[in-house]
Amino acid sequence: MFSWIVFSDKNVGHTAVDTTHAVVDTVTQVGAEHGGKENLFTQLLHHIYDGPELELPFLGHVHLPHFELLGINMSITKHVVFLWFAAIILVVALSIVARKNLKNKVPRGFGNLVEVFVMFVRDEIVIPNMGKRGLKYLPYLLTNFFFILVMNLLGLFPYGASATANVSVTAGLAIIAFLMIQISAIRAQGFGHYLAHLTGGVHWALWPIMIPIEVLGLFTKPFALCIRLFANMTGGHIVILALIGLIFVFQTIAVALISVAFALGIYMLELFVAFLQAYIFTMLTSLFMGLGMQTESHGSEHGHGH
Repeated sequence: MFSWIVFSDKNVGHTAVDTTHAVVDTVTQVGAEHGGKENLFTQLLHHIYDGPELELPFLGHVHLPHFELLGINMSITKHVVFLWFAAIILVVALSIVARKNLKNKVPRGFGNLVEVFVMFVRDEIVIPNMGKRGLKYLPYLLTNFFFILVMNLLGLFPYGASATANVSVTAGLAIIAFLMIQISAIRAQGFGHYLAHLTGGVHWALWPIMIPIEVLGLFTKPFALCIRLFANMTGGHIVILALIGLIFVFQTIAVALISVAFALGIYMLELFVAFLQAYIFTMLTSLFMGLGMQTESHGSEHGHGH
């Protein structure tokens, strides 16, 4: 929701998407010149990028409402719909699981599976990176993990789309992570110590050099989170598209068998990547939060060293 409000203007940060649009237009034009109809290859190209319509079974292309607010494009797009869909799935599914797990001392079925992921995030991500003080941020990190995981998995279903393959969505997640990193650091250190650590513990004469570097470092972390998730989720779809596209390039059944076999392999790899990227985003966020919460002790040690 946050990423839709802030980044819904399709003219913002969509260089890669514009490039894909250009490829689609070119391939579609060539197809029109040789028969006037799109083939499977051009349909797959359209599946990669965001757009103002949904592809639904039996209904075909369903156009989404278009509207603007103060000259800003606030239209609902395909990725926004799947972002909301992921949120609804999480709210409904986890609410049911929470109620069942409260009644059953020993979780069963799907509740047990969710409990495994919760324990994993707590014991393998939060406590090692943030210590027991980080347990108060566990709800946020669990939300991060499950939300990203569901958005990643939705793109693997027929007619689905990965909202995390949109840089606007990953930028929204990264901005929230940036705020949480700063808030956790300020709460752990106090605002005065938080500002002091921007000097890096060096002599005041070097502050004009050190402070801009430290401030820049605050923004490079969420930027890396944003681009890493976006690139990895987009890259898998591009590889599958390229493998399927070989069929139309060589136009032979021998290549088709090889392309489909490799595409299935990449598809299975994408299933693993969906879990992996949810883990990496959550782990790095908790790591950056943990570093911010410990900056006070590192700064004092640095000062004693000098």
